[in-house]
Amino acid sequence: MSALVVVALAAVAIFVLAALAQAASGFGSALVAVPLLGFVVGPGEALVAATVAGMVLTGGAWRREHGHTDAPVVRRLTVAGVLGMPAGLAVLLLASERTLTVVIAVVLLSTVALLAAGVRLPTGRSAQWGAGVTSGALLTSTGMNGPPLVLVLRDEPPHRFRATLQATFCLQDAVAVVAFVALGQVGPTVLVAAAAGLLGMPLGWRLGDAVFQRLSPERFRVLVLAGLAATGTVALAGALG
Repeated sequence: MSALVVVALAAVAIFVLAALAQAASGFGSALVAVPLLGFVVGPGEALVAATVAGMVLTGGAWRREHGHTDAPVVRRLTVAGVLGMPAGLAVLLLASERTLTVVIAVVLLSTVALLAAGVRLPTGRSAQWGAGVTSGALLTSTGMNGPPLVLVLRDEPPHRFRATLQATFCLQDAVAVVAFVALGQVGPTVLVAAAAGLLGMPLGWRLGDAVFQRLSPERFRVLVLAGLAATGTVALAGALG
């Protein structure tokens, strides 16, 4: 079996889980996909593939739920995110694969700790600008721009929270993908992983949407945090071992 076939099969399964998490909680696609896909293709290609696939996933969700979107907040977070992206691109281009894996794992575990502790950021415009800049830097260095956005928006009503996040993710991802292409980071492995991920995402989203409608938010939150903690721990142990 060729290496690209293995990548494709793994990506389908991984992005089913990623889309499930995204639909059920409003975030989590990259948090699930990047570390898991990193075991298959390496951290750099994993974060680029997750961003490409995530742009399509969140774009579709944004279209379906545009009526719940807080447009001014989306614009603010997107512009701020673009300002933070160059710093993340520098990390992506200059860091070794091992260092990048460690950074991804640390960001993931830190996110789990902050969410589990119930940390809340201020919700004003200044906080949103800060969260947006941070999210842009995280997107282009780790593929995981969700943590600061989730923390600054988590007091929003569920439907507005999910819709506003999807719009922001889609726009930030689109800018990042253009940068990745311009820098030569989108190769055959990335394209295969992203394309295969798109095949698995519709199933994952349907399953996650059903969870969103039926499972209590607190119960699902515990399941997601436990899974993310396990993934981050394994990734960090592998990078340091």
